[in-house]
Amino acid sequence: MTLTASTVVLARDEWGARETAHTARADALTRDHRERASRHETHPVEDFLFTYYSYKPSVLRRWHPGEGVELADAATAPRAQWRWYRPGAAPGSIVADGRAFRDERGSLVANIATILRATRERSGSYGCFGLHEWAMVYRQREHRHPVPLRLGQAGTDAVVEAHELRCTHYDAFRFFTPEAVPRNRTPLARADQPLREQPGCLHAGMDLYKWAVKLGPLVPGEVLLDAFELARDVRELDMRASPYDLTEWGYAPVRIEDPDGKAEYVQAQRGFAARGQDLRARLLAIAEG
Repeated sequence: MTLTASTVVLARDEWGARETAHTARADALTRDHRERASRHETHPVEDFLFTYYSYKPSVLRRWHPGEGVELADAATAPRAQWRWYRPGAAPGSIVADGRAFRDERGSLVANIATILRATRERSGSYGCFGLHEWAMVYRQREHRHPVPLRLGQAGTDAVVEAHELRCTHYDAFRFFTPEAVPRNRTPLARADQPLREQPGCLHAGMDLYKWAVKLGPLVPGEVLLDAFELARDVRELDMRASPYDLTEWGYAPVRIEDPDGKAEYVQAQRGFAARGQDLRARLLAIAEG
């Protein structure tokens, strides 16, 4: 590896090894989902990252070195034809064209940076106990997942009514049932997202994967996969703490309706918040250029 001005130059064997390692890691992360899809099977927990976010496994497989990294001897590689790449300073090299990406998608990049910055600077809140999933089925006979409720409908409704809903994430709030919406401590709107997002929120942590994808070639592949792994781990807690009975799928419940379950949830939530803040800082530095 050598440095020229502000550009990192990777030799062909170095970037080739990183690309190969990235592809293998991505394939391992998506293998179960791809195998289920080939059998037309679904999974109530693991498929979420591919259905809600709508990013195919191939998105994770594509390695980018990140902005300001020049790949030596890459002019004949398939990636030389990818969008957002241009010839580098050295003959036969290519580099991610961050300037072109920012020129075309500047508003998107700026909006992502605004949300990342505001969330990172805000203190975490740890009193929601994952009740957003409960609010999505409150007094509702038809549910988003074909999985039974652990406590039945009446028991689920009683848990919601015994707590104050403190959701801060609009993309969870928008799925609340009509009866649950007025029970939330604060009404949420899309325009207010930068004012409400906070690092303790599980969904704000999962969304780091979305922001990493949207920043495209600016994000090193390793950071993208770190974001996916965080989202995967958060999703598991999200559903273990939900009202759904997932024991047949191998998930022990986090019983947030009880004091011990609340403590277990908050402990895990704080761990994810710390991981999220580190990753959020990395993505913010990329977005700000």
